[in-house]
Amino acid sequence: MIDKNFKLTLLTIVKIYIVSISIFSAFRLILFVSELDRLDLTSETINNIFWAFVIGIRFDIVITGYMMFFPALALLISSIINKRNLLFSNIIFYFLLIVFSISFVISASDIPYFNQFFKRFEIGAFEWMDSPGFVFNMIIEEPRYVLAIIPFLLSVFLFYKLLKVIFNKYEKNELDNSNKHIILKIIISLLFLSLIFVGIRGRLQKKSPIRIGTAYFCQDPFLNQLGLNPVFTLIRSYIDSKNVNNKSINLIDNNIAINNEKKYLDIKHELDFSPIARKIDFDTINRIKPNIIVIIMESMSAAKMQRYGNNDKLTPFLDSLSHKSYFFNSIYTAGEHTFNGVFSTLFSFPAIYKQHTMKHIRRYMGMSYALKQKGYSTSYFTTHDGQFDNVEGFLYANDFDNIIAQSNYPAKEIKTTLGVPDDYMFRFSIPKISELHKTGKPFFVSFMTASDHGPYYIPEYFHPHSNEIKKQIVEYADWSLQKFIALASKTDWFDNTIFVFVADHGAAMNVKYPISLNYHHTPLIFYAPKILIPQEYNCIGGQIDIFPTLMGITKQPYINNTLGIDLINQKRPYIIINGEDKVAALDNNFLLILNDDDRMLYKYKNDDRTNYINDYPDKANEMEIYLKSNLQVYQYMLNNSKTLHKN
Repeated sequence: MIDKNFKLTLLTIVKIYIVSISIFSAFRLILFVSELDRLDLTSETINNIFWAFVIGIRFDIVITGYMMFFPALALLISSIINKRNLLFSNIIFYFLLIVFSISFVISASDIPYFNQFFKRFEIGAFEWMDSPGFVFNMIIEEPRYVLAIIPFLLSVFLFYKLLKVIFNKYEKNELDNSNKHIILKIIISLLFLSLIFVGIRGRLQKKSPIRIGTAYFCQDPFLNQLGLNPVFTLIRSYIDSKNVNNKSINLIDNNIAINNEKKYLDIKHELDFSPIARKIDFDTINRIKPNIIVIIMESMSAAKMQRYGNNDKLTPFLDSLSHKSYFFNSIYTAGEHTFNGVFSTLFSFPAIYKQHTMKHIRRYMGMSYALKQKGYSTSYFTTHDGQFDNVEGFLYANDFDNIIAQSNYPAKEIKTTLGVPDDYMFRFSIPKISELHKTGKPFFVSFMTASDHGPYYIPEYFHPHSNEIKKQIVEYADWSLQKFIALASKTDWFDNTIFVFVADHGAAMNVKYPISLNYHHTPLIFYAPKILIPQEYNCIGGQIDIFPTLMGITKQPYINNTLGIDLINQKRPYIIINGEDKVAALDNNFLLILNDDDRMLYKYKNDDRTNYINDYPDKANEMEIYLKSNLQVYQYMLNNSKTLHKN
C-alpha cells in the first residue's frame, strides 16, 4: 500500500481544486442573479441554466488546472522523494494565494463589465487602463462597481482561510522515510498529472481543445456566455490580440475588395489618391450653409424609446422630436465602445474588431475636414477628461478648432469622474456657441454626452418618475436634451441650425442573438424646424452615413473619401456592426454574424433564433462578401495612408 503522506498530497490537490471551482461557481451565480431579468424561466430555460453551470465547471477546471499544474507537480515530487520543509510549503502556499487572488479580481471585475457590454471580461477592458485614475474614480463612484469589490474580498478571505486549513493538515502529516512503492507513486503521479492536463485541455477530442465556442450550446445568448470563465476569456483575447492577423485584417484580397466596394458605392469616376474617393456634386442652386450640431448620446439605444415599444416613458422628448424631424428608424452603431461611436459618426468608417483607431493619430477626410473646407468653425464638447481614449489629441489633429472638456468647467460643477452632468454641459455651451456665431462663420459643433454611463449622477433639481436608477438616468439624459433645445431655440442661430441626434452605442436590452442588436440600434434624428419638413426613412444605415447625408441635405459639393453614403439619395444593401470578436451585417430582414468558429444567419425582424445559414446560402455569401469587402478596403486605406488627400 502507498503511504499516508502520498495519499494526503493527492487529497490536498483535490481539495484546492474543489475550493477554487466552488468560488468560481459562486462568481458565476452572482453574475447569473445580476442578469436574471433577461430570462423567461420556462422548463426548457431551467434545464439550460443547469447545463450552463455544468459547462462553467469545465471552464473553471481549465483555469484551475493552469494555476495548479506546477504546484501539483512540486507537491507530488516532494511526496515521492519524501523531502519537505516549511519554506517549500510557504512558497507553494503563497504562490497559490497570489495567482488565485488575481483570478478572483478578474472574476469580480467581470460582473459589472458583463452588465455593461454583455460579454465576458477580455483584453479590450484594458483600453481603459490608459487613464487609471479616471477608471479608479469611476469605479469608486458607481455603486454597481463598488459592490463587485465585496465578492472579491470575501473570496480572497475565504480562499486564504481554507487554503490555510488544507496546508496545516498537509504540513502536520509526518513523512514516511521508508521510500516504499516509489515506482507505484511515480505511476500514480503521472496519471494524476495527466488528468490535470486533460482538465486544462478541456476536451478529449483530438482536433481541438476547449474554445469559447464550446460554451455556446443553446439559443439564449446570455446562457451561452454564462458558462465561460472570465480568466479564460481574458487569456484567450490576449493571445488573439498578439496574433498579427488581429492587428491588420486580411479577410479578402485587396483588389477584389476594392472592385466590390466601387460597385457598392456606384463609383464611376474615382480620384487617383484613394480607391473610394469620389467627387459629390449636386445639380441645384439651392445650396445652404446651416450651422450643424451633432449630439452623440451615451448608450441611447432605440429600445429605450416609446416609439420602439418601450412603455416606461423614458424618452418623451426624443419620441416627440422624432415626429418633427427627418427620422431614420433602422440605423446601427459601428462598434461597442464610445470611441467607436465618436469616430464612426465623425469620420464615416466602420469599426474593425479590436482596433482602436483613435489611439493612433491619422488624418481623415471626415465631417470636420469637409466643413472646415467650407468655412465652418469646428468644436467638440464632452463632459469629462478630453484625454480619455485619446479623443482630444485625435480631434485636434483632425480639423477641430476647439475641444471643451472637464478642464474648462468650474471645479464645483464636476460631480463624478465623468465630469459635469449633461444638462450643465449644454447650458455651458450655449454662450460659447453664440460666440462662434458672432464671428460670422457657420459652425459645426459636436457633443458627447455621458450621464447614461456609470457612475450615475442625477442632479437634485431633476425629479424622475422611475424607481430604478438605470431608468432614471435615461429620463435625465432625455430631459437634458430637451433643455438644450429649449435654450437653443431662444438664440438667433437656432433657425439656421440642423441638430443631429445619434447614440455612441446602445444597451444590451432583450438580447436574442450573439451580437446584441439593441446595443447597436440607435435613433437617428435630423431636427431643423425652419429647414426640414418632417419625414420618416426606413432604409438601413449606420453612423458612418451621417456625414454624407448631412452634405446631401445641404447640397454642398465635397469629396467623399469614406465608406458612408447619403441615405436620402443613395441606398446601401447592408450595414456592418462590430462585436470585436465577431462581426455582423444586416438588412431589413436578415442578420449575418461571423466569428472564427461559425456563420449564423437569422431572420431577426421576427425574433427568430433559427440559424438559416444552410437555407439561404446565396444570401449569406452575398452578405459575407459585402462585410469583408468593406472592412478590407478600410484596412487597405489604413495600411497605405489613403484616408486623406495630400495636396
